[in-house]
Amino acid sequence: MNATNSAPTSDVLSLAQGSAAPVTESCASCSVYRATNLKKLGVVMDSSDFVIALAGNPNTGKSTVFNALTGLRQHTGNWPGKTVARAEGGYAYAGKRFKLVDLPGTYSLLSTSLDEQIARDFILFGQPDVTVIVADATRLERNLNLVLQILEITDRAVVCLNLMDEAKRHGITVDERQLARDLGVPVVPTAARYGRGLPELLQAINDVAAGEVVCRPQRLEADPAAIRPALADLVGELKAAFPELPNPRWIALRLLSGDDSMVEALRSGQLGTLHASAIAEPNQA
Repeated sequence: MNATNSAPTSDVLSLAQGSAAPVTESCASCSVYRATNLKKLGVVMDSSDFVIALAGNPNTGKSTVFNALTGLRQHTGNWPGKTVARAEGGYAYAGKRFKLVDLPGTYSLLSTSLDEQIARDFILFGQPDVTVIVADATRLERNLNLVLQILEITDRAVVCLNLMDEAKRHGITVDERQLARDLGVPVVPTAARYGRGLPELLQAINDVAAGEVVCRPQRLEADPAAIRPALADLVGELKAAFPELPNPRWIALRLLSGDDSMVEALRSGQLGTLHASAIAEPNQA
């Protein structure tokens, strides 16, 4: 990893701390801050109870899943300030209203392309109630790269193991229960174009969103020995600056990789806003 393109860590953290808004008694609840973050990302909660992100590699049937869940209750536009198309829809389930946001299809979240940056920022800063990761059951090994990266960011995820009909046609068998144990999140096999598995997918999303199922993602801990001291120091500084920041280790890894967009997120105050919302949470009624 090369950190030569990034600003010094202490300088970046100083800028980030300076941009974080102080929390006072007049601050609203965490949900208000989260709604503000979502609005910046182009999503207005309106009367929705939960926001669900839909992620996945290209050609996994992600759009088919989106259309099957939302039907005609959807609209398209562009991401704020971007030329990348964005689809958003809604559905009702178990007496709750869900807003589903279709993220750009990506192979990773390493911010090497605009699509990857949009997907990463929405999962990290938008903090969706659930991130549904659509994976191709016929190419599971390749798809797991994105799954593991998303699980580094969020604890609330469901894997939609799609194209099970194609897997069966090719003689491929996937033990979804073992996969769920290995990943630490629900795994639901589907054949979305035929509507198979969608009721189970809706139930899994609802259970995670409502907190009835608590995910415990299995995260990779094998960091290169050469960066461990710097990583430990940076994680410590991030935790001191933003005590409730989710997954500071992942953010530290991106900073050490010279991720300019993550440095800018610190400088622009995006992480400060998340920090403010997190420490405001205990004040909720």
